[in-house]
Amino acid sequence: VSFIPGGLDCSISFVSHVLGKVCIHGRQKEILGVLVPCLTDLTKSDCIWQRICWRLVECVPDRWMEAVVIGFVQKAPRADILSRLLGNLVVKNKKAQFVVTQKMLLLQYGHTTAVLQNLLGHLSQDSLRRTLLLRVLQELLETWSSSSAVKHSPVEQQLYISKAILICLSHLKESEIESCRQELLTSMMEGVKCHLDSSLPQLRRLGMVVAESISLKINSEGPVLKFEYEEDDTTRELKSLVEQTPSFCVVPSLPDDDRSEEADATLSESDEKSGPAAPLMPDEESDAELDSDDDLIPYDMSEDKELKIKAPVYIRDCIEVLTGSRSEDVDKWEATVKALESLVRKNPAATREVSVELAKILLHLEEKTCIEGFLELRQRAQVAVLTTDPIPVAKYLTSQFYSLNYSLRQRMDILDVLVLAAQELSCPKFHGKTKHSGAQKPCIQLLPGSDSSKGWRRIVDERIKSKTRRFHMGQSHAELASCPNEFYSVAGYFFFPLIQHFDRPLTTFDLLGEDHLVLGRLVHTLAILMYLSVNTVAVTAMGKALLEFVWVLRFHTDSYVRQGILSCISSLLLSVPAEWILAEMTEELLETQSWLGDVMEKDPDGDCRKLALQNLLLMENIKKKLEAVPS
Repeated sequence: VSFIPGGLDCSISFVSHVLGKVCIHGRQKEILGVLVPCLTDLTKSDCIWQRICWRLVECVPDRWMEAVVIGFVQKAPRADILSRLLGNLVVKNKKAQFVVTQKMLLLQYGHTTAVLQNLLGHLSQDSLRRTLLLRVLQELLETWSSSSAVKHSPVEQQLYISKAILICLSHLKESEIESCRQELLTSMMEGVKCHLDSSLPQLRRLGMVVAESISLKINSEGPVLKFEYEEDDTTRELKSLVEQTPSFCVVPSLPDDDRSEEADATLSESDEKSGPAAPLMPDEESDAELDSDDDLIPYDMSEDKELKIKAPVYIRDCIEVLTGSRSEDVDKWEATVKALESLVRKNPAATREVSVELAKILLHLEEKTCIEGFLELRQRAQVAVLTTDPIPVAKYLTSQFYSLNYSLRQRMDILDVLVLAAQELSCPKFHGKTKHSGAQKPCIQLLPGSDSSKGWRRIVDERIKSKTRRFHMGQSHAELASCPNEFYSVAGYFFFPLIQHFDRPLTTFDLLGEDHLVLGRLVHTLAILMYLSVNTVAVTAMGKALLEFVWVLRFHTDSYVRQGILSCISSLLLSVPAEWILAEMTEELLETQSWLGDVMEKDPDGDCRKLALQNLLLMENIKKKLEAVPS
């Protein structure tokens, strides 16, 4: 460096080649961990070192440029330091521009939020690079608003792209927002529709957060979009990316004397703007005295007792109350809803006389008042009716699932009730406990937003535990009553009607079309019913029908549906006898094994890949088990 001010020519291309060679061989962390802090200090106040650093990265050959650029972006502590080290490399070098604007943002999604902030902050710090920032934002929004990308890319990549969009928005100026307002609005409307159509709660929440942020940016003074969703750490982090101040724009702290002077000036300005406080006028004082309630004597309500409405004691009285329309019976209606489940379980004979009628009323029952836990109370009453009289009520509910004039919410309620009732019928009862559904919560819940893959991993773990021998002292579990499995004789009434008409679109219901959320719930329901049907007479017929059903849907574009299909394969392998599977379904088993191998390697959804691997291991265990049995 000492020769450069003297006018002597120096070349650092050899050093650039060495740097590129070391980085491409996987040693970028070691060399840049030392080089970046050193160059950061040297370029802080020396423009000659800045030019040397720029030439160092510019002279790296294209075939090694990617490793060097990614290393610098990852190791630079802040965006302004990255700009000092790289200069306008992304403008001058096409390879570096491709890596920064395409590969690190659209093709990769493993970088941290800090790396994204460095990268996009670097693009925003120079007028030549800001054109690239706007182009990057446009391409990110195109990907975010593409229905194909939402369906076929993993949730992690969608989260990564959402973070990049919000960081870009935080760097935009008012003039830039004004110039691309229409494009932002169009992308926001298309993107939020694609995300809200998804069956995965994470994607729906991502779409809401990004749409809210874009709406706030383009309509800072007008009405903005506002969604209702549960906030978690991810949503709070996403919102902070838009609101944060970039690190290179932080105002340096002032000395104590200057700070005190500035504070005094600010206070004096605020006093001048606010002016003296307006005194209270006499008329206003008199009005305030007239409006005062201090002279009123409160009533003594210490001995008052709340009137308790007596709930009906007969099932038919409950039906009359629930179907009545008189407004004065609201309190009685609430008491009936709360007492219905226990009344149904205490009077099974009376319930069987009107079971289908009661199931119909509960399916269409709407909340008249703001009663706490209404949905749960209604669901528990439906489960009680179905477990009390399984066959006719199951026939009614499964027939209504494919009927006209039902909302998607009602159809999913039917699936939830079938699953919960099947669980209750198939689970053994404990000594000293009734079989009330409120006594213990079921292990599987098909409620909105539930994570199906976690539920199915729990199911398989429980099945493995039940087949694992453990040696221990003492009795650690409650003694199980030796009672028959009540689901044994009614499993077919729950299962077969649900897979009969799935491919017949109705006017308001199309499972294979836009109603894929309900299809996903249906597939998961069938998987649970199959698992609960172990050791039943109909299990082999159910297994064959289920395999034919899922084989049609195995290439479905929605990841939630594919997770359900893989769960169906798991339940089939766990429930159907292994000897029958190998004897009657050898060809189907081989095709399924090949398909599972493709899913494990190529499916974009991580949960699908894990479930496919789990199914392959189950198949391998079945083969080993049968090979070990002597012929």
